[in-house]
Amino acid sequence: MRTIIYQLFPRTFTNYNETRKPNGSLEENGCGKFADITPKALKAIQDLGATHIWYTGVIRHATAQYNHPEITKGKAGSPYAITDYYDVDPDLATEESKRMAEFEALIRRTHKQGLKVIIDFVPNHVSREYKSVCKPKGFKDLGEDDNPDWAFSPLNNFYYLPGEAFAPSFDIGDYYEYPAKVTGNDCFTSHPGKDDWYETVKLNYGVFYQGGGEKQFNPIPSTWLKMMYILHYWARKGVDAFRVDMAEMVPVEFWRWVIPYVHTFFPAVEFIGEVYNPLLYRDYIAAGFNYLYDKVGMYDYLRGVTTKAWSAEGISHYWQAVDDIRDHMLYFLENHDEQRIASGFFCGSGRCAEPAMTIAATLGRNPVLIWAGQELGEKGMDLEGFSGVDGRTSIFDYWGVKSLQAWANHGKFDGKHLSDDQKTLRKFYQRLLCLARDNKALSEGLMYDLEYAQGEGFDRHEQFAFLRKADEQLLLVVVNFDDKTRDIDVTIPEDAFNYLKQEQLETAKLTNLMTDEQLVIAGVKGKKQKTQPFKASMPVHIHLDAWTGAIFLVENAEKKKKKR
Repeated sequence: MRTIIYQLFPRTFTNYNETRKPNGSLEENGCGKFADITPKALKAIQDLGATHIWYTGVIRHATAQYNHPEITKGKAGSPYAITDYYDVDPDLATEESKRMAEFEALIRRTHKQGLKVIIDFVPNHVSREYKSVCKPKGFKDLGEDDNPDWAFSPLNNFYYLPGEAFAPSFDIGDYYEYPAKVTGNDCFTSHPGKDDWYETVKLNYGVFYQGGGEKQFNPIPSTWLKMMYILHYWARKGVDAFRVDMAEMVPVEFWRWVIPYVHTFFPAVEFIGEVYNPLLYRDYIAAGFNYLYDKVGMYDYLRGVTTKAWSAEGISHYWQAVDDIRDHMLYFLENHDEQRIASGFFCGSGRCAEPAMTIAATLGRNPVLIWAGQELGEKGMDLEGFSGVDGRTSIFDYWGVKSLQAWANHGKFDGKHLSDDQKTLRKFYQRLLCLARDNKALSEGLMYDLEYAQGEGFDRHEQFAFLRKADEQLLLVVVNFDDKTRDIDVTIPEDAFNYLKQEQLETAKLTNLMTDEQLVIAGVKGKKQKTQPFKASMPVHIHLDAWTGAIFLVENAEKKKKKR
């Protein structure tokens, strides 16, 4: 079964408050709760096609209520400025004192529905005000034994700037930090700017950056051991996978050490890495990561094709560049970091990305991710507060997301208040993701890229095509990025039949699995016909609407006739 990840942010996912006051407080704008992610919600997510849910922003992080607001991003705070690795966000609990029990109950509900649980693991940085209130008895806190007079030591958990107070380029009120700690984005100055990760501090894994990057890993650095215990703590609670934030900013040697340790006790736990440097992909996979973001490759290119910046034929290059590790690459068109497809910064409509999403979900056997609201055409164009109008759904503010509220219908999760366009788009995602998850040819089969073989009648700037096959099932996937309806001639080269061990068909029937409609073409003298040859010597004739894709099941029509 193909891995399909549904990313949701509990703070917004079940927040039914419609106040939406910019920079509003929790009391004014509301906040979603663990308890509101009910079995009905989980079933709806599973029915959409998901196998995993990535619960984003679960671990306790800085908020303006509990921390200095001047060094907290937004009133709700960044979920990546962790204040306690052993706690969950109190905002997400109906009873704050029972917050961990409520999250553990959500894990059990998720598993009962047959879904797996992913949470963030943020290993590179923590909040400037990190202090664990829930660490297990006898455990040392991060920085508890540090000597702040040392700029670097593998015995320290943080990097320090001795003799300098923290003094960023903006007002921080009465917050005081001396000596200053190094900021999370490897900013080795006491004066970070607004564009730096000023709300965080860098964790020290034994790399002496100021000393030319010297690695002091023997004996095992203190931070390694503390992070190992944290992973073990969450895996014991039933977490099935960790989405590792900025994994490439932590030395690969740590992952080679810690992932086998985790697997000693929890062999099925998976690791999904946020790695953006293609030169590091294979090192992190060899270290034990199951999947890595394919952001700078496939995501960037599919976005470029969708927005008319690049040609569809270039897609071939981006899967070929990672062909040896392609099963480990996570495809997506949205997540919390990226702009919404339907935003004015991307393409203005969720429907326009259907061709790109079809490719992301069907080109390989690798996993695919969608971000809650993507299936509804969420625009992310609200003025929430800290986030501003940037085409993203804010992770820094308390906010109610209109499209999610329309779908959730106050906990009924029946889509009652969705527009017709939203219902159509969600139906597209549901059909596509369920096929990607359950269809053997798509989830396990071979792939043959047809783009190189296309000639007259096929616009390689606007169209892309490939074959998938498992057992006796053959699929032809064709997408049209053009804003016009197109008649397309797809050439199937002799080599494709040989590679897939597929017989050539004198008479084939093509059925679009996205619509269950049989392909009908104009035959001799304009007469409509439902069959056509599927051979190397003759192009396959296809008709596609603008901004659409089709997944055709190719069947031998003669065989069906003989059976009758």
